Amino acid sequence: MNPRAHDEAAAHDKSFAATGRLSGPLHGVPVLVKDQAETAGLRTTFGSILFDAYVPASDATLVTKLRDAGAVILAKTAMCDFAAGWFSSSSLTGHTKNPYDPARESGGSSAGTAAGVAANFGLVGIGEDTGGSIRVPASFCNLFGLRVTTGLISRAGFSPLVHFQDTPGPIGRTVSDVATLLDSIVGYDPQDPFTVTASAAPVIGGYARALDIDVPLATWRIGVLETGFGSDTDPDAAPVNRAVRAALAQLTELGVATTPELQIDDLPDWIANTSVYLRQSKSDIDDFLARRPDAPVSTFMEIYDSRQFHPLNDLFHGIAAGPTTTDGDAEYLRLRLNQDHFRRMVLNIFAVHRLDFLVYPTVQVLPPLRDELSAEKYRALAFPTNTVIGSQAGLPALTIPVGFTEDGLPVGMELLGTPLAETKMLQFAHAWGTFRRPRQTPALRHRPAPRGAVCGS
Repeated sequence: MNPRAHDEAAAHDKSFAATGRLSGPLHGVPVLVKDQAETAGLRTTFGSILFDAYVPASDATLVTKLRDAGAVILAKTAMCDFAAGWFSSSSLTGHTKNPYDPARESGGSSAGTAAGVAANFGLVGIGEDTGGSIRVPASFCNLFGLRVTTGLISRAGFSPLVHFQDTPGPIGRTVSDVATLLDSIVGYDPQDPFTVTASAAPVIGGYARALDIDVPLATWRIGVLETGFGSDTDPDAAPVNRAVRAALAQLTELGVATTPELQIDDLPDWIANTSVYLRQSKSDIDDFLARRPDAPVSTFMEIYDSRQFHPLNDLFHGIAAGPTTTDGDAEYLRLRLNQDHFRRMVLNIFAVHRLDFLVYPTVQVLPPLRDELSAEKYRALAFPTNTVIGSQAGLPALTIPVGFTEDGLPVGMELLGTPLAETKMLQFAHAWGTFRRPRQTPALRHRPAPRGAVCGS
């Protein structure tokens, strides 16, 4: 928790009373910020117990933008160690409970942001997404979560995992909340060379205003990626499939032009052969730590060798076995070239079928039970999340809540767009929300945590 949050809010109230002017578009809005972003004077741990006492001297660029817009940083939120996983497993905070079923996982790595926004702890939240770390927890927690085109939002001050896939982004209960938050955090930052994307974009910002434009659902063309669905015989996938197909049927009834049963042949092989975590992440984390002389460790291997990371974060073992640099790494070059081929192949589907979006379940299966994670039912690089399609093709994507299973678990559907399609995705999701009204407040139930467990918020 930010111990100064109340004082900061009172200062905004005092200023407004004196001047009659808001301090910015986020005047007094309580925002949850994933603990991957550095916050001046406020502990920043990156989900690691080794950083329990680390307090940065400066804000991440995004945090500065939030403060300049009038927001109040209410709290930093739980995440797995250095964002290296699909779940909330953290050496600092343990597991973060899902507000819709506390026995289940809230999703990672932006676990605390999603759980906190879903449970009304904060109004809106900031996550970060490398392979799905905004969209997985947003899907598991009945929220909207946006992965923008990389370079629209500065990553300066965020710990990296794969620097050319990393991007912060907004998580919210409504599309308008997501759009308003997005307006305040996009833009060029000289500290992040990738934000030339923002400087070169023909239009940037105005996302909230764009929602005022009436764009009927019948305007849009979507393609259903059939290879993004799990097996109907899988008890963890079948309820997800039913919820997504029911939403697609309703969209068709509302006039959305739908191209069914699109395929990406050998999709699992494409995903495996465009995944670069094991070749890239060690050098990215090393570079980040080396530029922070006050950090308690200076390399990824110091973290790994200490064994002070959550034991369920199995991706750590693969990263540790990988190279310390990508220079001259033939396997790394092969994977990067494959990403380029994959991107063209996916964009060709858009062109051939004249689509606005590809759609599919955000995650193929239900939020796992914590007992299932303890039994190692899922491993990081084999977890059936479709979010990696957008991340490894370098495309923006938005998860939207489309309903609940028979047991009351949220289900998300992902919209995959073409580069800089954020406005279109938000307009489509907003139109959908006016018909579906997807928000359902979780009926929070207290369940005692297992002995020794710590649950992050």
